[in-house]
Amino acid sequence: MTEDTRLIHGFHTVTAKLRHDAAGVREIFVAAGRQDSRARDLVQLAERCGVRVVSVDAARLDGMARGERHQGVVARARAQQLHVTLDDVLDGLQEPALLLVLDGVTDPHNLGACLRVADAAGTHAVIAPKDRACGLNATAIKVASGAADTVPYIVVTNLARSLREIKERGIWTIGAAGEATKDLYAVEQKGATAWVLGAEGEGLRRLTRDTCDELAKIPMFGAVESLNVSVASGICLFEARRQRN
Repeated sequence: MTEDTRLIHGFHTVTAKLRHDAAGVREIFVAAGRQDSRARDLVQLAERCGVRVVSVDAARLDGMARGERHQGVVARARAQQLHVTLDDVLDGLQEPALLLVLDGVTDPHNLGACLRVADAAGTHAVIAPKDRACGLNATAIKVASGAADTVPYIVVTNLARSLREIKERGIWTIGAAGEATKDLYAVEQKGATAWVLGAEGEGLRRLTRDTCDELAKIPMFGAVESLNVSVASGICLFEARRQRN
């Protein structure tokens, strides 16, 4: 595998990649002997897209997926553009920016779920620091169910500095924090907005929290004190969309 390609796995992920970027799929490896309708549909889609399908044994697929659950399908695909900058994204927008900033999300399942939520809410980019983050690995890509190819994932060296740059572009930064006095429904979100969320439990780091324009909380009405970061992201991003609509 060359530096400009990556391995993705799972029926939903591979199918989504074929539908959104068939030219970026080099070849697909399917477990030998699979004749079920899901496998047949994938093979037929690949053939229509002109993508080579290779039948391989399960042991090879296990090795390619490095122990992750691959469902009997792995694809070699063109790597996502790694050098997209925030300026690239913002300069091409036709509406006020909606961004998701993640601070300290180290679980690839959570990252993948956040990307999926971000795509559903029409978020223009997801931003995360280089350190204290899991990165966009195969697990995150699989959980994202295609969103890793539709939502720019921007890695920054210094998150606080990037937040200041976001603010200089006229984007209001809102940190999700349980200790905030105002809840998210009372926060103005009709203009350019960046929601900043930390990992469940730890929350935002102090410098990140202090850099945000304001803090807001998700009102909790039950016994639990916090939500998974992807669930919280969905609540915040869709409230921003609701206010815009």
